[in-house]
Amino acid sequence: MQNKQAITILAALAQESRLAVYRLLIEHAPEGLAASAIAEKLGLPNATLSFHLKELSHAGLVSSRQSGRFIYYAPVIEAMNELIGYLTDHCCSQSGSSCSTAATKCVPTKRAVAANKRRPASA
Repeated sequence: MQNKQAITILAALAQESRLAVYRLLIEHAPEGLAASAIAEKLGLPNATLSFHLKELSHAGLVSSRQSGRFIYYAPVIEAMNELIGYLTDHCCSQSGSSCSTAATKCVPTKRAVAANKRRPASA
C-alpha cells in the first residue's frame, strides 16, 4: 500500500456517518446490505447516504452489486487488512519494539527491554 492510498482510506473513514456506514457493513459482511436498509438503520437521507457510499467506494472500502432493483454494498475487508498491515509494518521500529497485527499496541522486544535497563534514569 502506498502513502496516498492509506491517506485516502483514512480520510474516507474520518467522518462520523461514513464510519458508521462502514461499521454497519462490517457487521453484515460478506453479503452487505441494500442501500435502503443502510439508510433506514442509520437514519440517513438517500442523497446523503449516496454521497458517503461514493466516498467509501472511491477509497476502495466498499463494493457494490445490483440485484434486481436494489444496490447492495459490502465492505472490502482486504482493503482494511492492507491498511492495518501498512500502519503496523514499521510499528515501533524506532524504539526497538515490535508489534503484532493482532495486538492493539506495540510490545517491547527483549532487546529493547534490555537496552532500557542499561540506560541511566533521567532526573
